[in-house]
Amino acid sequence: MPPSVALLAWLVLLFTLLRWDPARVPNASWALWIPVAWMFILGSRLPSQWLGGGVSRAGGASLEEGNPVDRAIFTGLILIAIAVLVSRGFKWSNFFSRNLALTAFVMFALLSVVWSDYPFITFKRWFRDLGNYLVILVALSDKRPREAVTTVLRHFCYLLIPLCILLNKYFPELSKQYDPFSGVATYAGATTSKNMLGVACLISGMFFFWDTVTRWSKRKEKGTKRILLVNVIFLAMTIWLLGVANSATSKLCLTLGCFVILGTQSKVFRRNPKFLKASIPSIFVLYVILAFGFNINAEVAQAVGRDPTLTDRTKIWAIVANMHTNPLVGTGYETFWLGPRLDVVWSTFPGLNEAHNGYLEIYLNLGIIGLILLLAFLAASYQNMGKDLKDSTSLASFTFALWTIMLFYNITEAAFKGQLMWITFLLGAIAVPAATRYRQRRTVAVDNQSGVHGAGRMNLEIRGQRN
Repeated sequence: MPPSVALLAWLVLLFTLLRWDPARVPNASWALWIPVAWMFILGSRLPSQWLGGGVSRAGGASLEEGNPVDRAIFTGLILIAIAVLVSRGFKWSNFFSRNLALTAFVMFALLSVVWSDYPFITFKRWFRDLGNYLVILVALSDKRPREAVTTVLRHFCYLLIPLCILLNKYFPELSKQYDPFSGVATYAGATTSKNMLGVACLISGMFFFWDTVTRWSKRKEKGTKRILLVNVIFLAMTIWLLGVANSATSKLCLTLGCFVILGTQSKVFRRNPKFLKASIPSIFVLYVILAFGFNINAEVAQAVGRDPTLTDRTKIWAIVANMHTNPLVGTGYETFWLGPRLDVVWSTFPGLNEAHNGYLEIYLNLGIIGLILLLAFLAASYQNMGKDLKDSTSLASFTFALWTIMLFYNITEAAFKGQLMWITFLLGAIAVPAATRYRQRRTVAVDNQSGVHGAGRMNLEIRGQRN
């Protein structure tokens, strides 16, 4: 098939799927396209990269200055998100009080402007990443938050997964890359690297697996059959893409996430969720002890034919950990990879711009204080989502699986920042403020007066969002 015909077929199929999607939520708000657009940019490429026709490695000066096109688009989406929240009467004080640990982390990141070597760059990147939280609140402040979140995730996957297949098969000049160290050819699809393609597949695979499991009890219904068919098709495409990406971390995390979803949806654990809630942190602590105390990662990697240095990750950790940054407050939000520090790292690993460990990345930028605040948010969200695990229809099981994956994924990748993994996790981890719940109850009351039966279901959905 000629590339132009394949592109036209993709556009037609995308329009058809969005228009006649069997899982489509009636009267969904147009504002949900704001988080979809934001996630698509994070999960694929920056606007300037799309306009430039490919992905190139930026130099140190480019990393400091950024790109005006990207800046304008991100700023525009942020302003639109703020306008939507204002029009909905969003109560910020209630949001801050229900998300104290997250608020403290974000404000501490802003405070790092004071001691950063690049204060203006710190502020610019903080403002850009503030958009992660604002666009998420657009979905969570919707009158039907559960449906809003699933709509955002579904539309994101509809856009990105087929596009990645299209570029891999018919536009390899936009997808094919070469490893700068080994020279091995890899395919990134619509993303910037094989690891980012792995993340997109991880999110897609988990979402469609979770949606299939939660709908399985109603599989005999005609409408549900159509939704399950779409889910299976996208699961097949996702698994194929994940094989192309060959991201070991994403493969392992997807397997782990699916097992956690099955566990949270099983009757045994729903009756007694305490065992599952206690087992996940315990397993992670045991893994950390074995991995860093007894070097089990290297032995396992060598046993399965992988690089015992985890593709030079252990060397990267050793270099950046010895850079003598401020251990208490770090170098400043998202500014470790700038200036002389970047030159030192690039002398050994040209083009590297992350520590390949989320915990180490936070430590380098925000020090021990920033790391403690992040861990406090993870602990608070874990406690809150555990309260809703008995409800098989809530988002708690999906978020619980994402929480588990975030712990393990950040051992070998850096995902505690403005990336796809982080924003997807935040969709379920941020608590819905009281003003939103009031607006939802008022909407239900109006629906009931119009003869629409659903107050009990809406209240259930609201409780499912108290994560």
